[in-house]
Amino acid sequence: MMKWLREIKYAAGLLLVLRVYLGWTWMSAGWHKITADQPFDATGYLKGAIGNPVVDKATGDMLYPTYMAFLENFALPNAGLINIMIPYGEFLVGLGLIVGVLTTAAAFFGLLMNFMFMFAGTISTNPWMTLLGIIILVAGMNAARFGGDYYVAPYLKKMIAKHNKSKNKKIDI
Repeated sequence: MMKWLREIKYAAGLLLVLRVYLGWTWMSAGWHKITADQPFDATGYLKGAIGNPVVDKATGDMLYPTYMAFLENFALPNAGLINIMIPYGEFLVGLGLIVGVLTTAAAFFGLLMNFMFMFAGTISTNPWMTLLGIIILVAGMNAARFGGDYYVAPYLKKMIAKHNKSKNKKIDI
């Protein structure tokens, strides 16, 4: 199954459809926040997540205490930064998935956002988007075979190799 997902052209065609669907979902969510009449403000969401954490129903214990600490000690005090990162992050993840450029990075950051939303207790479409994101991430470069990574990835590999080669040169004094 992994070989098919990571190497076969037919899988790349299916991944293209999944990638564009998931990208459109992300991009439209971000675009709506960016272009809304009222500026996006996550402060209420953050306060709600902190005030109503996800708990184990049997014990009443908080399930994600480190995430709640992150929300209380970083996200809420820096809500202005979060208000920029969420809409533009969603938009850029979607754009990357749609055009197939930096596809695995876009899938990774989409998964990161989905997990953070789920840690806060938001379910909505996040589990579905997480599943699709995992499939795209696991497929690696085959997910972008029909996308911009076909052209961008070789260029980036060449630039990184060139940078590493120049960095490792010995300097004679």
